[in-house]
Amino acid sequence: MAQRLRLRRNTVGHCAATVCTEAQSGQNSLTLVRRRDIVLEARHIVETPKKRHIEPATGRLGVLTVGLGAVASTAIAGVELIKRGLAEPIGSLSQMGTIRLGERTEGRAPLIRDLVPLAGLDQLVFGAWDPISDTAYESALKCGVLDRHEHIEPIAAALKEIEPMPAVFDQNYVRRLDGSNVKSKATKRELAEAVREDIRNFKVKHSCDRLVVIWCASTEILIEPGSVHESIDALEAAMDVNDVNIPPSVIYAYAALKEGVPFINGSPNLATDVPAMTQLAEQAGVPICGKDFKSGQTLLKTVLAPMLKARMLGLRGWYSTNILGNRDGEVLEDPDSFRSKEVTKLGVLENILQPGLYPELYGHFDHKVCINYYPPRGDNKEGWDNIDIFGWLGYPMQIKVDFLCRDSILAAPLMLDLVLFTDLAQRAGLVGIQEWLSFYFKGPQHAPDVNPEHDLFIQQTKLKNTLRWLMGEEQVTHLDLE
Repeated sequence: MAQRLRLRRNTVGHCAATVCTEAQSGQNSLTLVRRRDIVLEARHIVETPKKRHIEPATGRLGVLTVGLGAVASTAIAGVELIKRGLAEPIGSLSQMGTIRLGERTEGRAPLIRDLVPLAGLDQLVFGAWDPISDTAYESALKCGVLDRHEHIEPIAAALKEIEPMPAVFDQNYVRRLDGSNVKSKATKRELAEAVREDIRNFKVKHSCDRLVVIWCASTEILIEPGSVHESIDALEAAMDVNDVNIPPSVIYAYAALKEGVPFINGSPNLATDVPAMTQLAEQAGVPICGKDFKSGQTLLKTVLAPMLKARMLGLRGWYSTNILGNRDGEVLEDPDSFRSKEVTKLGVLENILQPGLYPELYGHFDHKVCINYYPPRGDNKEGWDNIDIFGWLGYPMQIKVDFLCRDSILAAPLMLDLVLFTDLAQRAGLVGIQEWLSFYFKGPQHAPDVNPEHDLFIQQTKLKNTLRWLMGEEQVTHLDLE
């Protein structure tokens, strides 16, 4: 009896198969094979995914932070401690996370950093801009996030070497802060050129092979995208006439992309989230990703909201408030700066719950967000949520969450991961918006014809499947066909 395996692709990219049996009597019959046999046979025939070419992570990777406050100084200090074996990179997916390869039965789950060619922590070199002239050492002491004797003094020499360059700073955009370590130029285009010169000089001075720029500074007032942000030409013309719609975050992003350097935005500021910057990133062959680190209260929302939708439980209201006493809390006391943060925080629930698809469950819920500056708390933030839900026959229930967290301790590992993954994207030739990094942001950047993905678990799957794809490994779909 002769057999041949006939394969066809179904809509999710897997193989379906039938076996044609040719009997000696000359009669042909078509017999379906058991699912397990289909997968086992098909695996030998389907073309193995190809590993993407990735430039090696050789040499030094310069990390330039815009802002040298609590988040940046905490992240830098943490990296320096980890380099010396004095701490563990807790909270960092790139350093401590594993990734499943192949079927569950194969038992392959290496560390992500062992699978993917990431830069090593000993290759990182830090620099910064800040309107306050404190070194990283002085900043770490003043911010009060880390224990001085356990986590600052052992690396004091390395922190003291990081002196911030004069910043592009305008108090019209961050009204609660001031500083004298600032650049002075006639136009915003000239300020951008000065930042570009800083980037080039840092690269030469510290013998860096590659660079990443990451915004760790304060939240600017809300600026809505407009005509000046629609194209590169319009943006540059606006910079030449000092248009008020070009804040410092846009100047830094423009300068980085013009230098062919990836830009990461840890705040809700405009920065790269406009068409002109997307065009510039694609023109320069540089990856960009999103805005506003997803570190505390919003992280919990992107976990709890998918649970409600998964179980088809309704939502009547979600009230969130924060108590925060660090510099970020002080800045967000200004209503216009808070409005920028509010937009990214409020956008999460609707995109996850999809009220258009489930109007009975999510068509009319109230969502409120408050941030209160309370100096005694310092960097120790409290996020409190009251969630009014309803279930079978409409009966009401409540969920209450009190998250006593540390703002910069949660943000620091995100900063590290984004630096390493964005550098990986650059070396792999991934250009423009990197939706697979939405895992880290309240406001993921996305293609204009699709909605952003906010569900943390879908984001994690997207991230890990992108890493598998880069390394020529099969995607994990959890179809349980093994």
